[in-house]
Amino acid sequence: MISASDALKQLKEGNDRFVSGSPLLESLANPERRSELQAGQEPFAIILGCSDSRVPSEIVFDCSLGHLFVIRVAGNIVAPSQIGSIEYATSQLGTRLVVVMGHTGCGAVSATINELRQPSEDLSPNLSAIVDRVRPAVEPLMDSGAKEAELLNRAVQANIHQSVAQLRAGSDILAGQVQGDGLEIVGAQYSLSTGRVEFL
Repeated sequence: MISASDALKQLKEGNDRFVSGSPLLESLANPERRSELQAGQEPFAIILGCSDSRVPSEIVFDCSLGHLFVIRVAGNIVAPSQIGSIEYATSQLGTRLVVVMGHTGCGAVSATINELRQPSEDLSPNLSAIVDRVRPAVEPLMDSGAKEAELLNRAVQANIHQSVAQLRAGSDILAGQVQGDGLEIVGAQYSLSTGRVEFL
């Protein structure tokens, strides 16, 4: 398994290809690769990303089958099922890099801002559960006086940082791997306008 720094380098190179429109490393529709992976997987990075249809991790990083262990949930929030999935990939598959990837204009973060301004009585319990996980990152920013676009951008980044912190502190397994086994947990933000991933 490759190191976290080498994995990060591969992600950056893949995003460069995606942004520039360079030829892709390999096709997503790859029967040979599919056959190779029947025996097992060795993803070089774990991506906890948002469910937004405009931010598919494999495409954004120009990766194919078996390269990334991807968990997608609205607002790239951290809950027990996400932590458990990441623990599985780090412990059983040996992956050394976790990237929490949010994106500009995130609907879950925007919905949280709106909910803080004007609480809704008809928000479903399931949507409320997402908003409630984003809320601690966004709430301190509400009185900052920032204009709408700047507030949303700051809130998106605060939410990414919050998820990174929750992964680092919310699992003894991950904390131990960060301390002594070369695991790195980093944040990143994808730009809907440029396609560029900025690592925070």
